[in-house]
Amino acid sequence: MLRRLYDWVLSLAARPRAELWLAFIAFVEACCFLVPADILFLPMALARPQRAFRYALIATVAATLGSLGGYAIGHFAFEWLAQPVLQFYGKLEAFNSLKACVHDRSLLLLLATAGLTHLPPIKLITILSGAVDVGLTGFIATSAASQGLRFFLLALALRRYGESIRAFIERRLGLLAGLFAAIIIIVYAALHFLGRSGGFTC
Repeated sequence: MLRRLYDWVLSLAARPRAELWLAFIAFVEACCFLVPADILFLPMALARPQRAFRYALIATVAATLGSLGGYAIGHFAFEWLAQPVLQFYGKLEAFNSLKACVHDRSLLLLLATAGLTHLPPIKLITILSGAVDVGLTGFIATSAASQGLRFFLLALALRRYGESIRAFIERRLGLLAGLFAAIIIIVYAALHFLGRSGGFTC
């Protein structure tokens, strides 16, 4: 099923309304969809590199709005909508574990790593943010900055290196994402430790 879904998303890049599909996929990825918008963004940006930054902007705006959609689901419709979605993707247990131990600052950190690297899945964090009522200003800013950075860095790489970097991105994106997420978490943990020891306030 996942492979068919992946292939369907990839096929949307060749359609006349690919930009609308990109916006739609970026939106639903952030609240309920399994396949990342990058799968559609990459072939679109390669086919028309002069539009790569335009596509990045479309994806960023749509993904940020999708994050708000996930937040709204968690805040207003958890039991009858969010819970079945999480259960369908096998994420309900992870969601409940996270919910038991997070606070606003750690959730924004998770939102940043999810937006930049897809780790953890962003839909999990946007729904959780709404369920625990994270501050909306910080939520929107973190969502827009992290997802925007991901799309614009991809656009920059594809415009500069074109097809030659596509295979590298597709093969190594998971590894790079994991390393980047680990760096963010380590930096956060170090700052948090310094703050508790009186050497730094974060």
